[in-house]
Amino acid sequence: MLSAEEAAQLARDWTGSWNRHDLDSILSHYSDVVEFTSPFVVKLVGEPSGTIRGKDKLREYFGKGLAAYPDLKFEPLQVLTGVKSLTIYYISVKGMLAAEVMYPGSDGRIKRAVVHYAGL
Repeated sequence: MLSAEEAAQLARDWTGSWNRHDLDSILSHYSDVVEFTSPFVVKLVGEPSGTIRGKDKLREYFGKGLAAYPDLKFEPLQVLTGVKSLTIYYISVKGMLAAEVMYPGSDGRIKRAVVHYAGL
């Protein structure tokens, strides 16, 4: 089971990487075989399923996101812990509320992530 402290540390590191716009640091949190689902996948890369698979594709997508939103800054509000997952509830691009559910693997890197937004 993921401890509250482990979840909080992952959230702090992940948010810090995003707020520095450090693509390599952001990607260091993800598994090579990551599955990432977000409404922004549809918007930014035109993938109708909203899902990206693999770290190389995730690099392309996150790179486009950082370029499209140069003022991007995440403001964490709450970290919720599950049995084998965590959810980061935060203020995202354009002030939208977001909840990102992450499923880390045994190595601590995120194998699956599903993002939800209010007002998208």
